[in-house]
Amino acid sequence: MSITASMVKELREKTGAGMMDCKKALSEVEGDLEQAIDWLRKKGLAAAAKKAGRTAAEGLVGVATQGNRGAVVELNAETDFVARNEQFQQFVKTVTDLALEAGGDMASLEEAPYPGTGRTVAEELTQQIATIGENMNLRRVAGFEVNPGVVSSYVHGQVAPGMGKIGVVVALESEGNAESLSAFGKQLAMHIAAANPQAVDIADVDASALERERDVLADQARASGKPEEIIAKMVEGRLRKYYEEVVLLEQTFVIDGETKVRKAVEAAGKEAGGDVRVVGFARFQLGEGIEKEEADFAAEVAATLS
Repeated sequence: MSITASMVKELREKTGAGMMDCKKALSEVEGDLEQAIDWLRKKGLAAAAKKAGRTAAEGLVGVATQGNRGAVVELNAETDFVARNEQFQQFVKTVTDLALEAGGDMASLEEAPYPGTGRTVAEELTQQIATIGENMNLRRVAGFEVNPGVVSSYVHGQVAPGMGKIGVVVALESEGNAESLSAFGKQLAMHIAAANPQAVDIADVDASALERERDVLADQARASGKPEEIIAKMVEGRLRKYYEEVVLLEQTFVIDGETKVRKAVEAAGKEAGGDVRVVGFARFQLGEGIEKEEADFAAEVAATLS
């Protein structure tokens, strides 16, 4: 029987299980909705789905590098307690290592076989939810590969090797000495963790973000009552300051507090014996952008008595 998108949608609405799990359940029972619900329950997937509505803003960021490759993932859970759980930490480590092999692609990572289980990563995540008892979410993944060059990493707030609250990977393309490049790459990753740049170079700044910034600066300048030609110069001057805040190569290198990152990259190239180009970076900070729920314990207790 052909499984339609509307059938998958209805099963998801009834169980809260993942799309791929719903599709598989319907395929196993030839499209019978009630049997599909039972199939999900038997697999523990519907039980896990009941937790899916709860906010998962804690967890860990994991990083993994191997020479010229690197990956970073964010795996969320509901409580910091779970982040200290050895089972969860092992899950994060394994998924991060698999992300390295998947090249930082989310779809490939979710479909990758999870070692020793006969399940995919997505299916193992559901299994972990059912076992540990908290909602979890494989939120995002990024990866880089350069040739020649190195990918370096840094973890801030490390709670176990390769995982913590902030994870950074940065890709350096160069024919220079790999050991020298790796040492500089670690420093640059530390800088990225601290300074939180949004783009590598000025040309990489998001066009819509730049336009918004330009509009704000222009309105601020007009409030001074100066002529438009003066306002234009004022805006360009203030944009240079904006670039120094959000563009990696325009920032002041936190390692020495003096040098522009652009100059530090040039110096690293001379040290390594080959020009260095920052191909890209990813900085994941645990829970950033997730609106956390404020627990009202009095209301929760009252609800149990009603």
